[in-house]
Amino acid sequence: MLSLLLPAVLVVQALAVMEVHVPELPVVALHGSDATLNCSFSFTSPFDLSELSVFWQLTDTKRSVHEYWNGRDQLADQAEKFANRTSLFPTQLGMGNASLLLHQVKVTDEGSYTCFVRVQNYSSAALLLQVAAPYSKPVVTLEPDTNLRPGDEVALTCVAYGGYPEADVLWQDGAGRNLTQNISNSLVANEKGLFSMTSVLTVVLEPNSTYSCRVTNQLLAVEGLASVTISGQNIAFPPVALWVTIGLAVCLLGLLIALAAVCRRKIKESCEEARREAAALNPHPAILLAPTHLGSKEQP
Repeated sequence: MLSLLLPAVLVVQALAVMEVHVPELPVVALHGSDATLNCSFSFTSPFDLSELSVFWQLTDTKRSVHEYWNGRDQLADQAEKFANRTSLFPTQLGMGNASLLLHQVKVTDEGSYTCFVRVQNYSSAALLLQVAAPYSKPVVTLEPDTNLRPGDEVALTCVAYGGYPEADVLWQDGAGRNLTQNISNSLVANEKGLFSMTSVLTVVLEPNSTYSCRVTNQLLAVEGLASVTISGQNIAFPPVALWVTIGLAVCLLGLLIALAAVCRRKIKESCEEARREAAALNPHPAILLAPTHLGSKEQP
């Protein structure tokens, strides 16, 4: 008799196999938004919700994220950081939807989550949640920005903030050459875990040069671009050279004035000498003769 029942039991168990499905790719959620962690299950035999148990927990620490059994939510063991931030989709549980809705996603929510489902037997699957936030538009500044000379070493600083995770930074010159080997980057996280990113590029100053900073959030496939152009107006003569130039100009002007005075004196002396020579050649004043009238001699 037992040998006849055993195949039947195995057939029933085979029909009641539980399969749980979650996304293979990471779930990317925007910081501050709501995220759905999809989890579905297939159970071929009809079941009552009182038979269903759904457990969501952190894969690494096993801490409870959300629990459902005996036909209702059971949150006594829920981790404090998830309080009032999780829910299932009650009306869809009977259709095999055990997805978790996580409200107001935080950076600290990032990690692996495991979905356990039980109806007579159980199965589970894990998924990865990644958190992302776009960076602000980058801003590039030049230091120092005055009294610059060709050949000076200057620092270009690119700043973007409020993003997550760490961004990729690419510096280029006007010709599109990659200058990233000359940079230093730093990250500072605020109380929400979002980053302020600062990248400093050190270059030797050339006039009329353009430098660009590109900040890319790979997780969101979003990038921001900022650039600065150093024109001739930014570059000033060094103070020493400026005073030397002024001094040379003053000396040249003085030389021209002195030369003009000498020339004037020489011309004046030449004129006076010419007058003296003319007087020596004609010492007596010129005599003017009255005109005479020529005619025939008057007869007596």
